Amino acid sequence: MAATNGLEKFSHLEDKIYRTIELTKTLRQEKEDLARQLASKRGTSGSPHELAAQIDLLLAEREAVRTRVQKVLEALALADPEIAEAIRG
Repeated sequence: MAATNGLEKFSHLEDKIYRTIELTKTLRQEKEDLARQLASKRGTSGSPHELAAQIDLLLAEREAVRTRVQKVLEALALADPEIAEAIRG
């Protein structure tokens, strides 16, 4: 019975890790897309105010992503102390 509970916890943790990996891939792709868009905007005659607004938006999105990833890592650390050690590296 305890082994089943342990396997369920591990499976749940494994699912979280895979979802985190997929989120990371998606966010990385979005970042690359935004970088390309920004590069193309820099090539056009966008006003400095527009570019500053886009940069502010990108920085805010980056901070939101950083916060979400930190929360996932904290949840993983709470789920298993061994993972906490691995995260701290």
